[in-house]
Amino acid sequence: MVADGPGPYRTVSGGGSGDPGSPGGIRSLPLGELRDLLRGRPLGHPVHPVLVQVPIGCWLSAAVLDIVPTGQHAPTTLTAVGLAGVAPAAVAGWADWADLPPEQARVGLAHALSNVAAVAFYAASLTARLRGRSTKGRLWSLGGLTAVAVSGALGGHVAYRQAVGAHPSA
Repeated sequence: MVADGPGPYRTVSGGGSGDPGSPGGIRSLPLGELRDLLRGRPLGHPVHPVLVQVPIGCWLSAAVLDIVPTGQHAPTTLTAVGLAGVAPAAVAGWADWADLPPEQARVGLAHALSNVAAVAFYAASLTARLRGRSTKGRLWSLGGLTAVAVSGALGGHVAYRQAVGAHPSA
């Protein structure tokens, strides 16, 4: 493994778990046409950014309803629907990640890990809410929203700053 560049801007080269092209990695899976579908080729743009709107929208809406004096049923339902929407977004993101060059794949891996943290926070929030511990559920939800914000910043960095994600129509 070789590092170059100053401070936080240095890059690390070499294989490893952050490289989807490593032996036994995702690229080696025989997904065929499913890979194109998961990557959004029929639409002409990646599908992952579209699918993440469900969990992000639900969780942000739950946070707003946690602030407004309403019943606890709506934020609990939104938290659950957001968790249900994670799987399709994660699978599409996984397919996108598999085609990234190593430098972008490392940022994508940090993006994924932040999403795992968000899901853990929201699962804890839902559990607390269902057990009648709404204050604890709200606190877990705030942690989840923070992880989602970090993940969004990392995902935006990969998509826009590193110019990954757009692909020509096939």
